Amino acid sequence: MALARLTERTILKVGGPEARHFLANIVTCDLPPDEGGLAYGALLTPQGKIIADFFIHRLGEGFALDIAAAAAPDLLKRLTLYRLRAKVDIAEAGEALAVFAGWDGAAPEGAHADPRLEALGWRMVAAPDALSPDTDAVAYHARRVLLGVPEGGTDFLYNDAFPHDAAMDCLHGVAFRKGCYIGQEVVSRMQHRGTARRRMVLLTASNGGALPETGADVLAGEKVVGRLGSSADGKAIALVRIDRLGEAIAAGQEISAGGTPVAAALPDWACYTWPEATAGGQG
Repeated sequence: MALARLTERTILKVGGPEARHFLANIVTCDLPPDEGGLAYGALLTPQGKIIADFFIHRLGEGFALDIAAAAAPDLLKRLTLYRLRAKVDIAEAGEALAVFAGWDGAAPEGAHADPRLEALGWRMVAAPDALSPDTDAVAYHARRVLLGVPEGGTDFLYNDAFPHDAAMDCLHGVAFRKGCYIGQEVVSRMQHRGTARRRMVLLTASNGGALPETGADVLAGEKVVGRLGSSADGKAIALVRIDRLGEAIAAGQEISAGGTPVAAALPDWACYTWPEATAGGQG
């Protein structure tokens, strides 16, 4: 079994007698059941843009939001704003809790399968000394990149991307049958009309070498069609205009990222397809 502590993550605790009702009314996903579990979702702007994506763990009588540390202050501010007079307590866990991820082996007691993709393994929130990691976050993210699973703040930018851009419709981050939540009308409209044009793709350096830094432009010929996200071992996740990239591939144009020629493919788990003219994409 491989086990890593994800030190770039932090925990926001949401408790109190109305915690479940409070969260259920604002996040994109269904909450984990009272007996325990794990969910993946996001808080959106009224316009449907992602403020932050996170995992929701059951924690005692309340919930633990497992979130990128850089996004936690804004999320805490938003949750506090929406709380109004609800009987809900919201607090940072600080150094009392840590996030662990594991794969290629049996999960320890208290861990739950990553709700996005089975191949990612499991996640757990526990005291920092509860488990003994045998690898690090770099290994975890290399595995995530290989699988083509995006992460907020790196592969898509907060307050810029819709859930469909971030493939949350494919990765179980949106419950389309739940009641209303903030931004729900926009997300439902994109789902029913099929209007999502920006999508996640997996890029592979054609020369087998390393790819540029996160944020580099992805070009089809000389036109910018997207942005490079996280990379590892010559592969990277990118958010692109899939229609424009598909047209370029069909026309035989070179695809590049930061000047490096790349081949483009959809992740195996993708619930979306290339435009018909692309004939399946590259690579």
